[in-house]
Amino acid sequence: MVARWTGAGRPVVFTRYFNYPDSPYERFFQWRRLRASPETDLVPELVEAGARAHAVVDKAGYTLFTSEAAELIRRVGWTDLVFCGIATESCVLKSAVDAFEYGYAPWIVTDASASDAGPDVHAAGLVVARRLIGSGQLVSAAAVVHQITAYEGAVGLE
Repeated sequence: MVARWTGAGRPVVFTRYFNYPDSPYERFFQWRRLRASPETDLVPELVEAGARAHAVVDKAGYTLFTSEAAELIRRVGWTDLVFCGIATESCVLKSAVDAFEYGYAPWIVTDASASDAGPDVHAAGLVVARRLIGSGQLVSAAAVVHQITAYEGAVGLE
């Protein structure tokens, strides 16, 4: 997906989640992963693309919409935000819903997203996404290359 998107001349923004001591994830889930490298590194297959990315946004919550990312999106003037990655039911969904509520056109690439909790949870995330941002906003990778890249304001997010 990244290669096809950048090949069409579109900017890519990567996100990296960092957990921190006493975060809500620790307090409520007792989840203590993703605190430092190598867990927080981009996967080896995407390191090169990450080095060429428009930005790499570090975040401490589900959403892309940190103050840094919100300012970047506003400053550059993107109107359509294309989301893919892990996890469909949390980070991808929350970012897409936030984009929707901020007035951007969110697109979720269904076959370029997944859940570390398995395919049933991925499917559940897509059901919720259809309810919250509209079924027309869920697209396949093939449709992205064909349809979304034609829009001048689109940006790919992973």
